[in-house]
Amino acid sequence: MGKQLIPPPPPGNLQDVPLRDALEERYLAYALSTIMNRALPDARDGLKPVHRRLLYAMRQLRLDPGAAFKKSARVVGDVIGKFHPHGDQSVYDALVRLAQDFAQRYPLIDGQGNFGNIDGDSAAAMRYTEARLTEVARLLIDGIDEDAVDFRPTYDGSESEPIVLPGAFPNLLANGSQGIAVGMATAITPHNAAELCDAALFLIDNPNARSKTLLKYVLGPDFPTGGIIVEPREAIAEAYTTGRGSLRVRARWTKEETGRGTYQIVITEIPWLVQKSRLVERLAELLNEKKLPLVADLRDESAEDVRLVIEPRARTVDAELLMESLFKLTELESRIPLNMNVLLKGRIPRVVGLAEALREWLDYRRDVLQRRARFRLREIEHRVEVLGGYLVAYLNLDRVIKIIRTEDEPKPVLIKAFKLTEVQADAILNMRLRNLRKL
Repeated sequence: MGKQLIPPPPPGNLQDVPLRDALEERYLAYALSTIMNRALPDARDGLKPVHRRLLYAMRQLRLDPGAAFKKSARVVGDVIGKFHPHGDQSVYDALVRLAQDFAQRYPLIDGQGNFGNIDGDSAAAMRYTEARLTEVARLLIDGIDEDAVDFRPTYDGSESEPIVLPGAFPNLLANGSQGIAVGMATAITPHNAAELCDAALFLIDNPNARSKTLLKYVLGPDFPTGGIIVEPREAIAEAYTTGRGSLRVRARWTKEETGRGTYQIVITEIPWLVQKSRLVERLAELLNEKKLPLVADLRDESAEDVRLVIEPRARTVDAELLMESLFKLTELESRIPLNMNVLLKGRIPRVVGLAEALREWLDYRRDVLQRRARFRLREIEHRVEVLGGYLVAYLNLDRVIKIIRTEDEPKPVLIKAFKLTEVQADAILNMRLRNLRKL
């Protein structure tokens, strides 16, 4: 006789829900999680959660500028163990990017070891590389111990983490950001920090200034790999006003005379986010396919700096014409998108212009400075109160010592006898006996 299969009893709270409604609700929750916690930077400190957690974990490890380096594996372990429950490789990739001076205009991490290169080679494994914070990262964190920002519990509730960093550096625009969320993306180019500070100073004096006015100070993006922006000024102004657009960037090149009327073209800067090795491969492919009739040869003579050498087919070839053909066919000319989609107040995703992005940072910095000033004032008031208690103890030293020695509960007796506050009584009782006698 075979076994009888008894069906399980139906669940008690079963509800019929249209599939469309269930999918919409769940997909919306996923999309919001991706937008808020992964892809879009906060307008206040310019960081995504993984970057913020990296910097905070490194600060807890005392990896300040000038301190000894620690293994990247130690940093990544702290981040995923305490704050960021994701894969270790994704966290390490974020750490590596913050240390690459060809990807970040102002690197936030000082790396020691192989952190990759402009050719596109990947970094060494995290057990080999070492890291510490840079001075720029220290500015972003400065004041975090002075009640400058709010904290929230970590994912398991065992510790707390900052919701946002104090951000004494215009990191959002200075370093830029790249990210793809669900239904929206962000692409913010790096800028010169000195120009941003000049624009911020002007905006403090003129709160209603528009983005076009600020372009007197912020001339355009400032890429870590250099290059020349060939977009018209009107198009740049339009992109910074609306927060959306694109910018054409070309490699920087010079013409070197090699004697007897011959010359060679030397490329010293390439567009941002273009891998040099892939660029050289593309040039070599076009040369082999006879699609570059004006070029005789090319070689990569790069060491620390970029140096690509291109030899023309003949001395009569016009250098400008040759380069125009290369710009048309290769990534020596690249179109870099600008989409300033950020989280305002840490909650609202919106595309902003240059003026609004800077104003958001300045408003936040005012709040941070006010909170730090109130914290310092409370510390001073507490210290004055404690010193007042010490003064009472000094003037009535014998009686205070007698109360402490004879009473089982000296605190309420001290408060009643000398009209002390709880803080003052605690301060006197917490003093060591020899310090009390030294009074």
